[in-house]
Amino acid sequence: MTDTNIDCATRIIARCREIATHTEIPGEITRRFLTHPMHTVHSLLRLWMEAAGMTVHIDAIGNLRGLWLYPVANAPRLIIGSHLDTVPNAGAFDGIFGVILGIALIEELHEHQPPFSIEVIGFSEEEGVRFSKPFLGSLAVVGKLDPETLQRTDQDGISIAEAIRSYGLDPASLPAAVLSRDAFAYLEFHIEQGPILESEGASLGVVEALVGQTRMQLLFEGQANHAGTTPMRLRHDAMAAAAEAIVAVEAYATSHVGLVATVGKLEASPGAGNVIAGRVTTSLDIRHANNQTRHAAVDALTQIAKTAASRRGVTLTLRTEMEQSAVPLDPHLTTMLHTAAAQAGFPSRRMTSGAGHDAMILAPAVPSTMLFLRSPGGLSHHPDEAVLPQDVEAALSTAMEFLALLSDELSDDKTKDSHA
Repeated sequence: MTDTNIDCATRIIARCREIATHTEIPGEITRRFLTHPMHTVHSLLRLWMEAAGMTVHIDAIGNLRGLWLYPVANAPRLIIGSHLDTVPNAGAFDGIFGVILGIALIEELHEHQPPFSIEVIGFSEEEGVRFSKPFLGSLAVVGKLDPETLQRTDQDGISIAEAIRSYGLDPASLPAAVLSRDAFAYLEFHIEQGPILESEGASLGVVEALVGQTRMQLLFEGQANHAGTTPMRLRHDAMAAAAEAIVAVEAYATSHVGLVATVGKLEASPGAGNVIAGRVTTSLDIRHANNQTRHAAVDALTQIAKTAASRRGVTLTLRTEMEQSAVPLDPHLTTMLHTAAAQAGFPSRRMTSGAGHDAMILAPAVPSTMLFLRSPGGLSHHPDEAVLPQDVEAALSTAMEFLALLSDELSDDKTKDSHA
């Protein structure tokens, strides 16, 4: 790495760690949709964006948007984005790294602007933690945030619409958050959130597709009763039904190649050690690159849960909270990004993302591509999450080459049009 590149990589990492200090819970990184720490995060990012020569505004869903404008009417616009929110007790790089690197790109370009505008978007919400609904920020920019979603409430009974107003924004202005018609491509940088690149000693991966996801809530309702006086044969134990279903999730996913299925959340009521659980709520997250395989898993696992509940005289209520098909990314842009990495001296491997990202929401609306960089230890959604300076430099250098390739292509297209 050159001294300049070392300095830039160090600055990107330092900025991510500075953002991480703004949290709802002291001692850990927790930053949910439009909670108080997001005000400071917006202020810091605005400061850096404006210093880089960008005009900045916050749209009605709370996305922070910085625009480096090419001074030609209706100039094509490249969108670079990732998210600002976190899971509970998160790391310092998931999401925010892509936004900080986008700003760093503008800083590196200086006066050498390519023949298109660049808009860097910090999406206000991607993780789905506060309202059990992911991708609120990116759904708004593609015009898919429906009125019903705005009425969803958090654990305090606050709706999304109310949260928007409390933040000082206006839900009625959501139509203005939709992407400019001039947007021609979307680029997202993200840590891998897995061990594949590290296992291969590679800095970068070019994402070809994102797996489909189904997220559900399963509500088991039996009968709470005294743990000492209720015979086993007369119980309607919601916890036992849920436990059988949970174990089946692990067994089923293990026996199907490429399938991952997780129960990551469980709530029991009344929640006393000497009372049979009368009500248990669990999450269910199922992912696979093939939609038919994922749908078959959903059908099989929900049937197992129904059988486990019925055997115990427990009712089961199912609610689908997200149904996201597998999303291929743009083949042309993906190949261009792969070429850019090679030209920058950092060969990349092609891969599929097992995690959901804003790119899967943008891709149906605008040609999209995505670059992963290695996660040391394969860690993500964890306080020990990290990035390596040499991988940050690799990502930045690849991005610069990608912009150069885009510039050449747009210039060639313009020349062809003028001769047509």
